[in-house]
Amino acid sequence: MSWTDEKVEKLRELWKKGHTASQIAEVLGDTTRNAVIGKAHRLNLEARAPSKNSGAPASSDNRQVKRSPTPTSRKAKFQSILLDKNFEPENPKSLENLTDETCKWPIGHPNEEKFYFCGRKPEGEFPYCKLHVLYAFQPKGSKEEVLEKGDEVPEFIEKKVKSAG
Repeated sequence: MSWTDEKVEKLRELWKKGHTASQIAEVLGDTTRNAVIGKAHRLNLEARAPSKNSGAPASSDNRQVKRSPTPTSRKAKFQSILLDKNFEPENPKSLENLTDETCKWPIGHPNEEKFYFCGRKPEGEFPYCKLHVLYAFQPKGSKEEVLEKGDEVPEFIEKKVKSAG
């Protein structure tokens, strides 16, 4: 589709009125929602909140969605796991013995004779135990600090490493 001056003007008008990109594409014909979004972006049209004219029927009763008083962020979930210092001992499992009730964190390299999977009880909906969730799902934007040779490793971390190994 080529953008004629008339179509660009119609796009600006409908965009300003709050129509969705899908609705604008339908009105313009022979174009897609993505083409409308791209053109609006190139024209530097004002970004806006989701449209009130989305075509969804308005609810007659004013029911509010009940949310927990304090939503639990991803970072908060991981911090709560970190605070729990009790990790059960490993229960080595082979690939054939893995189930939904076992941690699937690999220990070693598959080519090694001593290769196995952790086997602890998984944490919630994760495929890994509490300890391995900490390794697998790092909170966004955080990087592990590099310890200097003279720095001491906290005792509880040493215990975790020994029990995990």
